[in-house]
Amino acid sequence: MKIHESAENYLEAILMLKEEKGKIRSVDIARHLEFTKPSISRAINLLKNNGYVTVDKEGWVELTDRGMAIAEKMYERHTFLSEWLMALGVDPETAVDDACRIEHDLSDDTFEKIKAFIQSSEILNKKS
Repeated sequence: MKIHESAENYLEAILMLKEEKGKIRSVDIARHLEFTKPSISRAINLLKNNGYVTVDKEGWVELTDRGMAIAEKMYERHTFLSEWLMALGVDPETAVDDACRIEHDLSDDTFEKIKAFIQSSEILNKKS
């Protein structure tokens, strides 16, 4: 099943916030993404209904295994592509913005081939 780019962004944001804060609620996601609480509430309900997150009775948001797999994939792509673009001389803000757009549109095969090529050519001077 193809997941929408917006859902990928929410899942990635949840992962990043959980790594930073440990436990998070919808309000944390709203602040991070600078979206309204009603928008986040709707998104969380959709993610919950599709099996990507759970929300306990106190309102703590957790990624399911399915949600975590997507979040980790998006985070890896975002981080790798941002570093690559910065290594090419793109200013950091532009690199992060461009990586965010690119990460959603690449097939798994294309991303893995780009990653292998970059790593083998030592463009980033490290293994990611």
